[in-house]
Amino acid sequence: MSVESDVVRYERSGPIARITMNRPQYRNAQNSAMTYALDDAFYRAKADSPVAARVVNTSSGAGLMGSVGQANYAAAKAGVAALTQVAAVELARYGVAVNAIAPTARTPMTERVFAQRMRAPACGFDAMDPANVSPLVVWLASAQSEGVTGRMFEVEGGTVSLADGWRHGPAASREGRWEPEQLGPVVRGLIAAAPAPAPVYGA
Repeated sequence: MSVESDVVRYERSGPIARITMNRPQYRNAQNSAMTYALDDAFYRAKADSPVAARVVNTSSGAGLMGSVGQANYAAAKAGVAALTQVAAVELARYGVAVNAIAPTARTPMTERVFAQRMRAPACGFDAMDPANVSPLVVWLASAQSEGVTGRMFEVEGGTVSLADGWRHGPAASREGRWEPEQLGPVVRGLIAAAPAPAPVYGA
């Protein structure tokens, strides 16, 4: 099965579906593209047929940590991370697991921006080979990943790690509204009690 528009191409072969954005400026419009991939699972669930579906979104370290000079790209990729969290909860009742990856690998973009880091070695293990990302995607799309959903994985070379997103941090409360002049020491105290944030890429 193949469906194509000016923006997205959806291809399905057996149990595997692939979404490709046809225009670079729409590459991060995964919230609409996911509709194609989820239709089959939704209607099978409505018909009480067994569903064991997987969605693997692609985010970026720029979306997790931010990236100087890439505010629009970082915001789009952060949106993919939030979409993954929400979709994992909303689609669980239909038997759909939703996870995301934030890979580091050689692409036409990274080859230009990070030429030295992305250069393939003359011999030995090529840590920036995009093929290093594939095994994690295959596993997440397989039945072996049952029970794993709403997670963000970073993958680079031979390293796979679990990214942990925003959490509620230290808090200060009072009865009633704060006055602006009262908040200086309160906010500084909260910052002092919290771990330092991960640095923005390029900062």
